[in-house]
Amino acid sequence: ELMTGYTMLRNGGVGNGGQPWVLRWSSRIRLTWLSFTLFIILVFFPLIAHYYLTTLDDADDAGKRIFGPRTGNELCEVKHVQDLCRIRESVSEELLQLEAKRQELNSEIAKLNLKIEACKKSIENAKQDLLQLKNVISQTEHSYKELMAQNQPKLSLPIRLLPDKDEATFPLPKSPRSCRLHNCFDYSRCPLTSGFPVYVYNSDDYPLGSSLDPLIKQAFEATVRTNVYVTENANIACVYIILVGEMQEPVMPKPTELEQQLHSLPYWRTDGHNHLIINLSRKSETQNFLYNISTGRAMIAQSTFYDVQYRPGFDIVVSPLVHAMSEPNFLEIPPQVPVKRKYLFSFQGEKIESLRSSLQEVRSFEEEIEGNAPADYDDRIITTLKAVQDSKLDFVLVEFTCKNQPKASLPTEWALCGERDDRLELLKLSTFALIITPGDTRLVISAGCAMRLFEALEVGAIPVVLGEQVQLPYNDVIRWNEAALIIPKPRITEVHFLLRSISDNDLLAMRRQGRFLWETYFSTSDNVFSTVLAIIRTRIQIPAAPIREEAAVEIPHRSGKAAGTDPNMADNGDLDLGPVETEPPYASPKYLRNFTLTAMDIYRNWNSAPGPFHLFPYTPFDPVLPSEAKFLGSGTGFRPIGGGAGGSGKEFQAALGGNVPREQFTVVMLTYEREEVLMNSLERLNGLPYLNKVVVVWNSPKLPSEDLLWPDIGVPIMVVRTEKNSLNNRFLPWDEIETEAILSIDDDAHLRHDEIMFGFRRAVPLRALQYYAYLYSYVMPQAIRDMVDEYINCEDIAMNFLVSHLTRKPPIKVTSRWTFRCPGCPQALSHDDSHFHERHKCINFFVKVYGYMPLLYTQFRVDSVLFKTRLPHDKTKCFKFI
Repeated sequence: ELMTGYTMLRNGGVGNGGQPWVLRWSSRIRLTWLSFTLFIILVFFPLIAHYYLTTLDDADDAGKRIFGPRTGNELCEVKHVQDLCRIRESVSEELLQLEAKRQELNSEIAKLNLKIEACKKSIENAKQDLLQLKNVISQTEHSYKELMAQNQPKLSLPIRLLPDKDEATFPLPKSPRSCRLHNCFDYSRCPLTSGFPVYVYNSDDYPLGSSLDPLIKQAFEATVRTNVYVTENANIACVYIILVGEMQEPVMPKPTELEQQLHSLPYWRTDGHNHLIINLSRKSETQNFLYNISTGRAMIAQSTFYDVQYRPGFDIVVSPLVHAMSEPNFLEIPPQVPVKRKYLFSFQGEKIESLRSSLQEVRSFEEEIEGNAPADYDDRIITTLKAVQDSKLDFVLVEFTCKNQPKASLPTEWALCGERDDRLELLKLSTFALIITPGDTRLVISAGCAMRLFEALEVGAIPVVLGEQVQLPYNDVIRWNEAALIIPKPRITEVHFLLRSISDNDLLAMRRQGRFLWETYFSTSDNVFSTVLAIIRTRIQIPAAPIREEAAVEIPHRSGKAAGTDPNMADNGDLDLGPVETEPPYASPKYLRNFTLTAMDIYRNWNSAPGPFHLFPYTPFDPVLPSEAKFLGSGTGFRPIGGGAGGSGKEFQAALGGNVPREQFTVVMLTYEREEVLMNSLERLNGLPYLNKVVVVWNSPKLPSEDLLWPDIGVPIMVVRTEKNSLNNRFLPWDEIETEAILSIDDDAHLRHDEIMFGFRRAVPLRALQYYAYLYSYVMPQAIRDMVDEYINCEDIAMNFLVSHLTRKPPIKVTSRWTFRCPGCPQALSHDDSHFHERHKCINFFVKVYGYMPLLYTQFRVDSVLFKTRLPHDKTKCFKFI
């Protein structure tokens, strides 16, 4: 309608009803009213609302207050605001508490700062006191050294004064027979620290060289080239050696020519002092062409001596050189058991000439005979032995006439019959071998007797020497009564009774001793030459040269991976196994008894058969071996070597009343292309007490992986490269081994720390100077090492055979089989069935080489129950203590 009225007004005031002005007035009133209404709404309504609300807040009912300013408590009454209020109150309380703590900490910090200042002052004072103590200690040590220097001056090696080539000689003894070391040997050329240098003349440079037996000459020269004492510098030599025999019959030189050649030697020095003339014989017929030759002060070594020629303690009776250019075949040597053989004793020989006729023909002897000629017991011997044979109480074989032409021999000597092989076959069937000395008592030893002795010892027939005047080879250093029976000829009627009364145990002991003497001192040219040198060296009390060690060629490797410890391997409970070595490796002291041993233990070292003590003269090292050996079983074993004082730690020795330096041991681990297994085994050694170092023998031609990270176990790990893949490398005396004790272990053998320490404590206190590794590598028959290489097996059996053979002691069982396990080992020789068949063959072969079974039964078992051996439940019930 408004729009209509408005239209009408614009059209001249004409509208509906004809009232235009009314419409205009009405429109104005409406606009005015509308404006007023809007003004009232926009202005007065907010004022009225504000007033209402403010008056409403003044009401007494607090719950009806909705608007207007309110207090904090009243605002919290709103539900969605109450949580915020509570948070604000909690924060306020925490802030108050933190403020209180801050003030408390500030107070404590202030107190600690005071204490720090006090400690700094105390440290400064302690440093001053420590410096003063160090000064006092230093002064005390200096005073102690001065005091010790005054009472115990430091000894230095004596100055060696080498005589000139043409030095003036001291006068000869009244008689050449009175020559001894004290009046015919020049000690000034052989100081204790000289190392015993020996100069050997080249036989080809002198006319006598063309007269020598070719086999003897060749064998001698080969031996000289490999001997550790031989030197090419004659100016520093202690002893000079010349080979003069065996001579070839057609070119035998005249005595005057031979004497002239000896006296013309460059270093003879007018009297031949410090010279050794060697006359070797490989035949039963002898050539004693040195009898009528003036040898001055030179020593003589040969197989035949007359009493007017032999000078006890000066000259040397040597054995014949039968195996000149060949090693003895151990497989052809009969076994040492059974003890008793077919014949109780045997003898074959023919006497060429009687004593009385020989005295008439040898004019040189007639001039020296004083009184009546000695009695000739040979006729009584023949009669008695034939009577024993005819009695048939025992099987004996005696023949006093050779079926064939007898061998050439000296007058009054019983000549050998038949060929060597025939004689050996008879001796293999004989328990005893009779050796009748020459009827001429002035013939103290002959090559024929020495040959009979050699053959008897070779095949295990116990020698029975009739004639106490005989001088057997090396008689001044070997106790022959431990390997042979030496009976005076007047007791010939009692020989049969005596031989029957000897027990089987004594027979076996004598046979074993004889085999030891033959194998050690008689069997090869190296043995004979080295024995002669060892006798001279021992007489003048010069220590043996140290045996050579295997040079270890190290394989570079990276280490750094921190090694953990297998809880199964190192779970020792409350057991104190010993300290882990945090200091540098401690090497065992070596060769502490070199000088005293040579002077004090000569007979004990030279004369023992397989037993507590031995000397191998061709192995130039300290000869004492232990009386006992302890092994941990197949695959492991403590191998003490070196020359230390012994002891498994100072506390262990102190508990036993000992007073020796502390001891460590070396682990030698053989491995072949099993890197993961090897790394695991090395990690298990982490934290092992008394461990010096680990020597890993890398037996594979393939080098370790370049990215292989070796574990850091706290001690050095030396990886040694070998020339060839051989299980014998496990026992080589590597020069990197600096301890006396060695734990030889395979890379797949699992031993707990308590088991290792149990073996270490058990083995070490009983140990003397021990050289099993050297003996295995250099002394044990080469045939055994060849067998190990052929089968790639049995090296542990070979070591046990060797130790049992030397010590004659059984092993001690100290471990349990179930502790040896190797999870994850992909390769193992023992997994093949042929492995055990080969081990059977090895045992049988080793028995043939040794001639008997060295291994002994043991009835002693050391169960390491106190060392936490995990016993299966099904075995604990049957366990008992004895």
